[in-house]
Amino acid sequence: MSQETEHVHCLIVGSGPAGYTAAIYAARADLKPVLYTGIVPGGQLTQTTDVENFPGYPKGVMGPEMMEDFRQQAERFGTDIRFGYATKVDFSKTPHQVVIDEIKTITADTVIIATGASAKWLGLESEQKYNGFGVSACAVCDGFFFKGQDVAIVGAGDTAAEEATYLAKLCNKVHMIVRKGEFRASKAMVNRVMNTPNIEVHYHTETQEILGNGQTVTGVRVKNNQTGEEKNLDVTGFFVAIGHHPNTELFKGWLDMDETGYLITKPDSTQTNIAGVFACGDAQDKLWRQAITAAGTGCMAALEAERYLAAKEHA
Repeated sequence: MSQETEHVHCLIVGSGPAGYTAAIYAARADLKPVLYTGIVPGGQLTQTTDVENFPGYPKGVMGPEMMEDFRQQAERFGTDIRFGYATKVDFSKTPHQVVIDEIKTITADTVIIATGASAKWLGLESEQKYNGFGVSACAVCDGFFFKGQDVAIVGAGDTAAEEATYLAKLCNKVHMIVRKGEFRASKAMVNRVMNTPNIEVHYHTETQEILGNGQTVTGVRVKNNQTGEEKNLDVTGFFVAIGHHPNTELFKGWLDMDETGYLITKPDSTQTNIAGVFACGDAQDKLWRQAITAAGTGCMAALEAERYLAAKEHA
C-alpha cells in the first residue's frame, strides 16, 4: 500500500476526549498505543472556549487547555502521540492496515476509531469570526453563558427544537429561525416549541449576517425569503443547530454505518462489524455528543481492545 510499514498492538485514530481517554486506558494496560491526532489535534473541543460541564474542573476550563491536559495524561503513561492523518484503510485481513498521510502503512492488531464529528455551519464569514464569542453549535455546552439574555437559534429538526426549548429555560427570549414554512422535527418536539412562551419562531427566514462589535455578537440580520423583507434581531448569542456530520468517510465500504455516516457498534459495546476494530466518541454517537460521553466510550474501546487481544493470545 505504501513504502514505509510499522506494526503496533493498538492504533488510535483521532485525538478528542474519546481518543485520548482510549490512549490513557490502553497505555495503562501496556498495549503501547500509537495515536495519530488527525488534522485538528484535540478535536471539536479546541474550537470551544469555556467548558463548564466536565467533572473535575470546578472553575471551568478552556477547551484547548482541557485537551492539552488529556494529551499530557495519555503521554505520561507511554502513549506515542503523532501528528498525522489516516488516508486509507484495509480491514480485509489481520493485522489491519491503516495508511497515514498517504505514505506510511501501520499494521495494527487493534484499531480504535475516534475521528469525531464536525458541526454543519451556514458558511457565513461572520459565523466563523464570532465562533466561540457568541456563536456556538452546542446549546447544551454554551447555553449557560447566555442566562437571562436574548438569543437566536437556526434549524428546524429535532435537535434544533430540543436546543431551543433548552435555551428557553435559561434565556429571556429565543428567536428560532426556520428556513421553510414548517419544521422537520417530530410533532411532539414542535408542540413543545409552540407551548414555550418565550420562543418566537420566524418561518420562511434565512440568516444573512451575524452582527457584532468586533468582540462579541450583538445581533443577527435575517431575511424573509417570501417577502424579501430584512430585519435585525437584537441577540447576544447565535446557535447553529442544522446537524453534524461524522468524520467517517474513510471507513465507507468497510464498516457498518447509518444513513448519515455514524458508525454502528454492537449493543453496549464499541465493537464494529470487523473484529478488532472499535469505534468511540462522536464518530458513533449521534445522540449525546458530549465530551464526557465521548471519554466514556473511549474507555470502553480500550478495555474491549485489551480483552480482544487477551482472548487471541489464549486462543
